[in-house]
Amino acid sequence: MALSLAIDGLHAGYGAVKALRGVTLGVEAGETVALLGTNGNGKSTLMKCVMGLVRPERGTITLTVDGAAHDLTKLSTEQIVDLGVALVPEGRRLFPKLTVTENLMLGAFRKIARGAIDRNIALAFETFPVLKERANQLAGTMSGGQQQMLAIARALMSSPRLLLIDEPSVGLSPLLVSQTIAKIGELKERVGLTVLMAEQNFNQAIRIADRGYIIVHGEIAVAARSVDELKANDIVKRLYLGGVA
Repeated sequence: MALSLAIDGLHAGYGAVKALRGVTLGVEAGETVALLGTNGNGKSTLMKCVMGLVRPERGTITLTVDGAAHDLTKLSTEQIVDLGVALVPEGRRLFPKLTVTENLMLGAFRKIARGAIDRNIALAFETFPVLKERANQLAGTMSGGQQQMLAIARALMSSPRLLLIDEPSVGLSPLLVSQTIAKIGELKERVGLTVLMAEQNFNQAIRIADRGYIIVHGEIAVAARSVDELKANDIVKRLYLGGVA
């Protein structure tokens, strides 16, 4: 099933603050694309634009699903979710006073996902066994790593085809970051997901990415066609690899 995301000339911000300036990028079916950059460079704003949570000032966001093109700038967040797009937000945004199972069930909002609840819960519990062990535990009492697992699993409950993951490493220990990134890569292979991942941990992100972009001050500074090309870039060497550009 064909799916692609194309963002072209995107400008967005918050009043006088311009977070994105002419951003152009694309994601093709089955890819894992990394959007790399430090805090405050526009990664989260771009994710929110794709989800309809922030309306761009100009530019286009086109999701093509099985040959049909959809202008996401004109759709509500609910309509975007119905097309098969799911977001794992920065900071997880769980419902702390609900149990693990209740949080998962809230992820099955999309109509097509309601008939796949049993299958998706089984997938979530198989991928993250600790969630099955803690199915009746309140989400707010779990560790940061467990909450991140739950946030990813909740997104899977919507039977997504395009998964947006915003800063999965935030607040986690190096070991948990490595485990979380590995699980995202595993899910992509098992379920056939297309993934756009915003991340500032360069070395972890490129473990599972097919290619990537570097965003600096709201603009795409690097658009690499492969991880090798990304690592060879002078900007990447200076910002992430300790080299001299």
